[in-house]
Amino acid sequence: MDDAIIISWINDYIFCPISIYYHQLMAETDTMLYYSNSQINGKNAHKTIDEERYSSRKDILSGISIYSEEYNLIGKIDIYNKSEKILIERKKKIKSIYDGYVLQLYAQYFALTEMGYEVRLIKLHSLDDNKTYNVKMPEDDPEMEELFFVTIKGIRELDIIRYKQTNVDKCKNCIYQHACDRSLYDIST
Repeated sequence: MDDAIIISWINDYIFCPISIYYHQLMAETDTMLYYSNSQINGKNAHKTIDEERYSSRKDILSGISIYSEEYNLIGKIDIYNKSEKILIERKKKIKSIYDGYVLQLYAQYFALTEMGYEVRLIKLHSLDDNKTYNVKMPEDDPEMEELFFVTIKGIRELDIIRYKQTNVDKCKNCIYQHACDRSLYDIST
């Protein structure tokens, strides 16, 4: 049996598959030692979800654990509004809607629906500017839905030894660049 894929790994994998390794390696390390300011701000913005203080309304589920047996995915959601059947992923500041954001929402969607919840809409919410972005449902965006399946397969089949990053900008913006033995970015410049 394959190990379950942690839903947050999907965005990590899209950014750089090696970051999944470093994320696990640093799991017990104080994040203050390697997180960037934007990541610290993002984590702080997420506290109400993590500490289960987002809402006391009975029709709002936040921070609940989810699992998809079909795709062997495990994780947590930010917000699910049971009465409106809306799944919402919150981000500190959305400058662009990255594929990783959408694929994480798809993973949450598949897990929630498999668990018996109906999801009518999926959204991304940017906290800094209070903007909400509708995301197409998987069945309404076959290209992104296929990318989801390809990404899950890619995570399962990843050969970390042979993987080589080709995008220097990803290395430049990686919080693990100082530890990574494959970084394309010269940190001494």
